[in-house]
Amino acid sequence: SGLLTRLQTSAPSVRTLSSPKSFPQNIPSCLWKLGRLNHVAIAVPDLEKARCLYRDVLGAQVSQTVALPEHGVYTVFVELGNTKLELLHPLGEKSPIASFLQKNKAGGMHHICIEVDDIKAAMTELKKKQMRILSEEPKIGAHGKPVIFLHPKDCHGVLVELEQA
Repeated sequence: SGLLTRLQTSAPSVRTLSSPKSFPQNIPSCLWKLGRLNHVAIAVPDLEKARCLYRDVLGAQVSQTVALPEHGVYTVFVELGNTKLELLHPLGEKSPIASFLQKNKAGGMHHICIEVDDIKAAMTELKKKQMRILSEEPKIGAHGKPVIFLHPKDCHGVLVELEQA
């Protein structure tokens, strides 16, 4: 029984994250709230081929192609039930997607989009927290709502889009 007692007292305790009480309680309250994942964006070198993959092979509901000149992209949305995929293809040579595809010939994940309930409040607070926002003002995104992008170096290598819910 001496060994069992020593094992019980020297064993490291495991803290689970299943309860909200497990998270730090010193997080300051925000004037805005982070919402649900709206979409994951994927840059594709061949938009029609990608549309066909999701529609014809995987059986997803796929939107028509929409040009967004202000963002320099063509977009197609793939409905997944709980979220969407946004297929991105360059619109013009100065498109940010064109430069992404030059570095990633086969395409790949470009950004994630998370909804917020107050994009202006989010911008103000994020700037105070030294987060870099890639535009001075929100632009109108593919869903007709204001969006901003956060610098990937401030978000652990992920380009994060925030969209007004």
